Amino acid sequence: MASDSKNLKVEELLKEVQIDYTPSITKIVDDFLSSIKHAIDKIPEDSEVRADLAPGFVRDIGADKVEFKFKKPKSIEVTGSYSFQCITKPDLNIDVFIRLPKECFHEKDYLNHRYHAKRFLYLSVIKKYLKSSSSALKVEWSTFQNEARKPILVVYPAKELVEIPEFSVRLIPTGTLLFSASKLNIERNNVRALDQSGILQATPMYNNSILEDMVLEENTKFIRRTFLGWKELGEALILLKVWARQRSSIYAHDCLNGYLISVILAFLATESGRRRINNSMNTMQIFRIALDFIAASKSWENGLFFKPQGESNILKEERKKYLHAFPAVMCDSFAHFNMAFRMTKSGLLELRDEAALTLSCIDKCRDGGFEEVFMTKVDIPAKFDYSIRLNLKGHAEVHGSGFCLDNECWRLYEHKVHSLMQEGLGDRVKFVRVIWRNTASQGTIEDGLSMFDREPMVVGISVSSLDEASKRITKGPSPENVEEALKFRKFWGNTELRSFGDGTIIECAFWECKPWETHVIIKKITEHVLVRHLSISKENMMHTVDQLDFSLVHADGDPISSTKSLLEALDVLSTRLRLLKDVPLRITSVQPLDSAFRRTSVCPPHPHPLAYENNVDMRIKVVSSSCIQPLEVMIQLEGSGNWPMDEVAIEKTKAAFVLKIGESLQNNFGIRCTATEEHVDVFLSGYAFRLKILHERALSLLRRQLGSEQVKRVSSADKKLFLRGQHSSMISGLLGRYPIYGPVVRLAKRWVAAHLFSASLVEEAIELLVAYLFLRPFPFSAPCSRITGFLRFLRLLSEHDWTFSSLIVDINGDLNLEDEKEINENFMSSRKAYGEETIDVDSAMFLATAYDRASEAWTRSSPSSSELKRLAAYARSSSNLLTRLVLQNQLDSYGWECVFRTPLNNYDAVILLHRDKLPYPERLLFPSELHQGRVVAHGKPSKNFHPFILPGDMKGSLEKLKDKLMVDFDPLRFFINDLETRFPNMFKVWYDSIGGDAIGLTWEKEGLKKRGRGNDGKGERDMVDALKGVGQVGKGFARSVYSLKIPRLSN
Repeated sequence: MASDSKNLKVEELLKEVQIDYTPSITKIVDDFLSSIKHAIDKIPEDSEVRADLAPGFVRDIGADKVEFKFKKPKSIEVTGSYSFQCITKPDLNIDVFIRLPKECFHEKDYLNHRYHAKRFLYLSVIKKYLKSSSSALKVEWSTFQNEARKPILVVYPAKELVEIPEFSVRLIPTGTLLFSASKLNIERNNVRALDQSGILQATPMYNNSILEDMVLEENTKFIRRTFLGWKELGEALILLKVWARQRSSIYAHDCLNGYLISVILAFLATESGRRRINNSMNTMQIFRIALDFIAASKSWENGLFFKPQGESNILKEERKKYLHAFPAVMCDSFAHFNMAFRMTKSGLLELRDEAALTLSCIDKCRDGGFEEVFMTKVDIPAKFDYSIRLNLKGHAEVHGSGFCLDNECWRLYEHKVHSLMQEGLGDRVKFVRVIWRNTASQGTIEDGLSMFDREPMVVGISVSSLDEASKRITKGPSPENVEEALKFRKFWGNTELRSFGDGTIIECAFWECKPWETHVIIKKITEHVLVRHLSISKENMMHTVDQLDFSLVHADGDPISSTKSLLEALDVLSTRLRLLKDVPLRITSVQPLDSAFRRTSVCPPHPHPLAYENNVDMRIKVVSSSCIQPLEVMIQLEGSGNWPMDEVAIEKTKAAFVLKIGESLQNNFGIRCTATEEHVDVFLSGYAFRLKILHERALSLLRRQLGSEQVKRVSSADKKLFLRGQHSSMISGLLGRYPIYGPVVRLAKRWVAAHLFSASLVEEAIELLVAYLFLRPFPFSAPCSRITGFLRFLRLLSEHDWTFSSLIVDINGDLNLEDEKEINENFMSSRKAYGEETIDVDSAMFLATAYDRASEAWTRSSPSSSELKRLAAYARSSSNLLTRLVLQNQLDSYGWECVFRTPLNNYDAVILLHRDKLPYPERLLFPSELHQGRVVAHGKPSKNFHPFILPGDMKGSLEKLKDKLMVDFDPLRFFINDLETRFPNMFKVWYDSIGGDAIGLTWEKEGLKKRGRGNDGKGERDMVDALKGVGQVGKGFARSVYSLKIPRLSN
C-alpha cells in the first residue's frame, strides 16, 4: 500500500513539473528561436569589434589584443534538457549553443583571458541587435555556472505564453575546435601574471574554463544520445533535479547542477559506469541507484572517467594528476576535460551526506519519504545550525590581486573563508559551507566585474555535537612544541597557557560567556577569526544565533539559569516528604509536573525572598514580585485497600491527606504550607510547590488499559495527573538526549503566546510538536541550534497536512506496527466529522503518543479547524520572515522582533490591559498600542493590586509580609473566564497567557446569527453594547476596548 501510494504521488509530481511537448508548444519555441536567429543574421559581417564595447569587463579580466572582425556564428543549435524532453519546472530555460567562429580568434587567444574577453564582446554585439528585436521583451546578462568571466545572454519573449509562462532562452557560446586541447592541459600555465618568484604556476581552473566551451557540444550530444528514447532514465533525471533544487546548498555552483546530474546518470547507464542502470529498471529504482552511488560509491575517491570510444582507458598517472588538481573528477571521453572542475571538497562532502540522508528518508518515512525527499525545502536557514551572512560589497581585499587569475577572486575568497572557519572551529563542526552567489541580471557587466560582490556571502555551519560546540576552551599544542605553539598563537592572538587535571599544560584560547550564553561561543569564534584574518568589520557580519534571545531573557539574564536551585529545592522537598512518619500512608513517589522542572518553561520562576522556609528576618534588597507562581508536583501514596470506591469520596479522602501532609511538613520541618481541598502549597527554598495526589487505584487502571468502560470510571483529575506525569517523564528523558530541545520549545511557546494562541495550543502539545522535529527530523538531521529548530517548528505547523495526516510522536520508541495501526484507526475515526465542510471540528490536530493513542490528552478540544487554519497562516508568515532575515540584509533588531509582534488589526475588537496590573509585567515583550478603530470603553486601573512589593509593605513582621504574597494570582485567567461566562458563544477570545497586555476578540458566527435578525441597526448596537459590557467586566484591569470591525449582519 505504501509503495502504491508513493508511486501515485511520483506520477503526479512528474506530471506537475514536466511540460507537454505538444506541436503547439514546440511551434511557440521554434518561432521564438527563429526570431532570435533572424536578429543575429542581421548583424553585418566584418564589423569591427573593439574593447571599448565593454571596457570595464576587458580591463577587469586583464586581457589585451581583443579586437576582431565580427563573423556570424557557425551554428545556432537547441540543446540541453529541452532537446531530450527533460526540462523541469519551474526553471523553463531552453539552452541554445552559439558556436563561435574560428575566424574571430587567433592561435594563442587561449592565453591571458583573451578568449574570455572576445567571447564576451561577441555576445555584446548579439545583445545589441537582440534588444532591438520586436520578438524579445528583454535581454539580460547571466553567468554560466556562476562564473563571472563567462557571461551568457538570457532572452525573454515579448509575447506572453500561457502554455509555458516565464519561459526564456539562454544563449551559451561554444568554442568547438578553437584551440588545441593539448595547450589546455591542467599542468600548463596560460595566465602569465600567475607566477611565484619567477616560476609560472599551473592554471587548471582557467584551462578547464576554456576547455569546457570547446567540448560542450560533444558532451551534450553524448548525454542526449544516452537519454533519447529512455523514458525511465529521463524521469529519474527530472526527479533528481527536483530533489536537488529543494536543497539550495547542494544545487550551487560549487556542487551540483542539472547538467552534472545528467552526467552522473549517463555514467551509470554506460559501460564507463559498469551499466549499473539498465533498461529493465523503473524510474524510482534508477533514482535510488543514483543516490546510492553518490552517497556510498568508492568511485569518487578514484574519479569518474568516461571510457574514450575505441581507445584504451586513461593512464593511471594521468588520473593521479586530475585527482591531485581537483577535489571531484568527472572526466569526459573527448578531451580529458573534468566536467566537475568547479566542485569543491565541501560541496562534494555535503552532496554525499545529503544523498545518504535521503536514502534514510526513503527507508524510514511514510510513503517512502515522498514528502521529505521531493516536497520539503532544505534551505540554508533550516538546514544549518548556524548561518553567517557577510556583506563584502566594496571589500577591497576580495579582488586585491585581480578579479581573475587561475580562478576568480570570489571563488578564492570563498575558499579562504572556508579554510579559516574550518581551522577555527575544528572538531566543533561537522560541515562548513561557504556559498557566494554572484548574480548579474540587474547589472551592466560591460562596466566591469565589481558588481559581482553585491550579493552577500553565506556561511552555513553544522555542528558535530552541542557539547563540542559549547566548549569554552579551544585547545592547542604543548608549549614544548615550539613551531606548532607559535602557529597557534599567530592564528588566535589571544592565547594563554592552562594546566589540566591530567597534568598537561597547553596553549588555549578561552571564550568568556555567561552560563546561559554558551550557544554564542560559535559566534564569538567566527567573529574573532574573520576580524583578525580578513579585516571584516562586525557591522558587515550577521550571525544567526542569538537574535531571538530577547524573547526569553529578562533584565538580569535568562531565568532558566535558576533551574539548578529549583531542582535542588525539589530534591529537598522529595526527601522530606518521604521522611514523614505521621501520615497514614507513606509517600512513595514524588514527580514534578511543571514545565519549569524540565527546562521548557518560557519564564521559570526565580527564588522569591518570601518563600523560604526559615523564619529569619529578611530584608528585601531588590524589587520583588507580590505574586508567586506555584509549581505542580504529583505525589503517590503506598497501596491500601481502604480507599472508598465513590469518586466524590475519593477526592475528599485525597483532600484529607493533602491537609495532613501540609500539617506534617510544618510540624516536622518548620516549612510554611497553605492548603485547600485540592492541593497544598509548600514554600521551600524560595519556591512554591503545589502538591497533588494521584489515586493509586486510578493509576493501576490507567496503566493496564483494561478497557474503555473501566478507564472512563477514573476521575478526570486522576486521568489528567497520570497523563501529565507520563508526558513530563518522557520530555525530561528527551531533553537528556537533545539539550537544545529546551530553548527551541521555549521559543515555540513564546511565539504561540505572543500571537495570542494560548487558548488554542496547550504547552504539552507544543512540546510534542517540537519533540517530533528531533525524533523524526527528516529530511534534516536533528537541530543543534535554537533558531534552526524554531524555524522548523514554524514550518511543521504551516506545512503539515493536519486534515489528512496524524502526527505520531514516539519519544521512547515504544510503538510497533500494531500500535501505529491502532493510532491510524483512531485518526480515521476522528476525521469522520470532516465530511461536512460547515462544521468547525474541535480536534483538528491529531497528536498521538505511546500514552495517548487517540489524541485525547492535549488536542481533544483545541485547536479547532478554524483556529488551526489561522495558526498555520501565522506560522507561514513568521517562517517566511525568519527565512528572509537569515538570508537578506537585515541587521537591526526590529525585523527580528517582528517574528513575535502580532498585528492587532486582524481582530474584530481588541482589549488593552493596564500593564501595571499584570502579575508579572517584566514578561511583557512589547507594549501594545492601537491607533485605529473606535474606543468603546475606557477604564482606570484598580488600586487594590500592585505587581511589586512596595517599600511601605515592608513594615511589620515577616509573617505578615509573607501573608501578602499571592500564590497563583492570575487576573487575566479570571478575566477570560468571566468573559466566557458572561458572553457565551458571542466571541472567540485570543490571548497571551505568558505576559501580554492585549486580548483579541473575533465575533462567533452563532452569536452573529442571533443578532442578525432585522435590518434596523439594532444588531450592531448590541455588539457595541456588548463591548462596553466587556469593559465593565474588566473594570480596574482593562485599560480600553477598541472596536475594529463590525461584521455585516444579514437576515
